[in-house]
Amino acid sequence: MSRRRPPRRESLMEIIGNGFIARSLRPIAGKYPDTVVLAAGVSWASGTAIADFEREAQLLRETAADCRSTGRRLLFFSTAATGMYGLVDGPGREDQPVVPCTPYGVHKLALEEQLQDSGADHLVLRLGHLVGPGQPAHQLLPTLVRQIRDGDVRIHRGAARDLIDVADVVTVIDRLLAQNPSGEIVNVASGVAVPVERIVDRLERRLGATARRHYQDAGSHHVIAIDKLRSLVPETGHLGFGPHYYERVVDDFAATVVATTPS
Repeated sequence: MSRRRPPRRESLMEIIGNGFIARSLRPIAGKYPDTVVLAAGVSWASGTAIADFEREAQLLRETAADCRSTGRRLLFFSTAATGMYGLVDGPGREDQPVVPCTPYGVHKLALEEQLQDSGADHLVLRLGHLVGPGQPAHQLLPTLVRQIRDGDVRIHRGAARDLIDVADVVTVIDRLLAQNPSGEIVNVASGVAVPVERIVDRLERRLGATARRHYQDAGSHHVIAIDKLRSLVPETGHLGFGPHYYERVVDDFAATVVATTPS
């Protein structure tokens, strides 16, 4: 995970990485040339590879040092998922102490602290479960689609996930960066934890398929607080966040899957 920087263009935001989030942010790259986005690193929440964690920590260290020397702001993506907030009593908030419950969560919190100590201007976003075209195959919705089409889907009993459309995440990031924030940690999610069974129900209807369900007793359920996000970005009031928001997110994803599946 050595840092391969693109040719410097003073009029563009520097985006490090070529993955799902990096590609999604390219349309707003021309608006924030004073920002570096670190969109490369460990994206697998169940990952435990120490070497991968160490490479991401080193990449962050180098990028933060560069931002400090050039006076640019660093946008870093952390997690608001189970690994970070799974043991919190009540909604997971940015201003309260957390005790991560997975190696991935421990890693991300350590990187947040590393960045805070770096002296670089920064913004940390703790993300919910992003959904959109081209997302990694190991993430939740692509995995569920694959399992439904194969006829057998595995569900962790009691599990719930906060889904948010990647297009809405880009809108939020655009509004946040326009405010020139410094040193903030912000949850970016819909604020609603949707039972995975309901997500499967919705996918099955939209895909026109039904799968056998196999339950495992390993589920987790927590709510991501978005009070701070709503305060900083009032435009979230127009994004439809609420108990039915996930339906649009799932429907749009399923429509893309159907449209790109060979007949």
